[in-house]
Amino acid sequence: MSFLMKYPKCLKKTQAGVRDLIGKKGFVNEDDVQGLTYLKVVIKETFRLQPTAPLLVPRETLGKCNIGGYNVPAKTLVFVNSWAIGKNLETWENPEVFSPERFIGCSIDYQGLHYELVPFGAGRRICPGMRMGVATVELSLANLLYNFDWEMLI
Repeated sequence: MSFLMKYPKCLKKTQAGVRDLIGKKGFVNEDDVQGLTYLKVVIKETFRLQPTAPLLVPRETLGKCNIGGYNVPAKTLVFVNSWAIGKNLETWENPEVFSPERFIGCSIDYQGLHYELVPFGAGRRICPGMRMGVATVELSLANLLYNFDWEMLI
C-alpha cells in the first residue's frame, strides 16, 4: 500500500481496475482477483523491491562447490539475499524504480525458476504457504482499494 500511496498515478490505475471490474457488487472475492492483472503486477513489483524476508532461510552446502566464482567448502552456511536479487542491474532495468509495468507480458513468477524474483524462496525449500500468502495479499489489497480512497498526507 505504501508504494501505491507514493505513486498516485499507479494507485489510481490499480483502484480503477478494481472498481471497474467489481462494479456495485460491494466486495471483491477470490474469483474476481483473477481478472485484476494490474493489481497482480503491482504486488509482484512490491515483492521485488521489498521482499517479505530480505535474507532467505540459510542453506548448508553438501559438498565443495563454486558459487559465482567463489570456492565454497562443504558444510558452509549460505544465505540467499532476496533483497539484492530484486535489485540486480543485470536482471532489472532501473531496479530502484517502482515500475509494475515491467511485469506486464512477462513470464517471471514467484516460483523463482530462474532466480529473478524469489520473495518466497525457490526450489524444494520454497515457502509452502506462498500461494495462500499471495492470495491473501491480492484479496486484501483489492478490497482496500475498492472500498476506500487513499492519499498521502504531507
